[in-house]
Amino acid sequence: MNKFCKSIAPLALLATTAFGVQAADFPVKDRVITIVVPFTAGGPTDRVARDLAEAMRKPLGGVSVVVDNAAGAGGSIGANKVAKSNPDGHTLLLHHIGMATMPALVRNIPFKVESDFEYLGMVNDVPMTLISRPTLAANNFAELRTWLEANKGKVNLANAGVGAASHLCGLLLQNALKMDMTTVPYKGTAPAMTDLIGGQVDLMCDQTTNTTGQIEAKKVKAYAVTTQKRLNTPALKDLPTLQELGLKDFQVTIFHGLYAPKGTPPDVQKKLNDALKVALKDPDFIKKQEGLGAVVVSDKRMEPAEHKKFVAAEIAKWSPIIKAAGVYAD
Repeated sequence: MNKFCKSIAPLALLATTAFGVQAADFPVKDRVITIVVPFTAGGPTDRVARDLAEAMRKPLGGVSVVVDNAAGAGGSIGANKVAKSNPDGHTLLLHHIGMATMPALVRNIPFKVESDFEYLGMVNDVPMTLISRPTLAANNFAELRTWLEANKGKVNLANAGVGAASHLCGLLLQNALKMDMTTVPYKGTAPAMTDLIGGQVDLMCDQTTNTTGQIEAKKVKAYAVTTQKRLNTPALKDLPTLQELGLKDFQVTIFHGLYAPKGTPPDVQKKLNDALKVALKDPDFIKKQEGLGAVVVSDKRMEPAEHKKFVAAEIAKWSPIIKAAGVYAD
């Protein structure tokens, strides 16, 4: 070995261990892998994360995979936490469509969505449902439209906070109906659902991962789904789509994806992507997601490059809608 090689050898070793782990040793047996969810516990994204954490544990060698909720500012607080963490593969982000809406929603966002993360692959697609408090005097969508017209200026529309999936769906709903409603933002889906069930608010448009159980238990009334076609889920199969009910081109599907901090070693990224692919084929994980009305990704979006390409297209889709609405998640 020449003098130059001898001089850089210690530096190379330092580079591989600077963040506490060498790619060949990942995951470290005595450390946990943390999946950060940028929303409160009990919400739909939290449920997906906890199912995914369990499904990824075995293909990651049996290490503990835990969920950490870091809510606020349209999901940017949790995302920033991951963006600024050590890129050693032990801190990950599970985020939904918010990865595509944050650039327009959050002023002075402290990171760049497309360049400050390593894209590991998509997890699922989640339809949404239009639901109401159980005491609302409308049993189908036609009756709901009549009720809405009769109560203009008095309708309360709940959401899980500015930038949440329920907020985005609510924006589209008001636009499609050409009707303004009083939006009531909560700090997460769980408290919003509690008040909807209790009758404190009138409507909400939320992910099937959060609404299916409530619909099955008849704790809320359901009117329609936001997909292009009707769903096969037992509890939702009889619900029409908003498109067939006359809201042309109304389609909202929430995706979830997995991310690591920029600079995570390529070998570590590959191990995480491989573990994700195994998890997405896990029958138990698929069953749990299907039971919530979610569709586990099985196409090329499991690959990091396709995942990133998809998010870029979603950014281009949602940015003008959000800017036209003039809303921000500060």
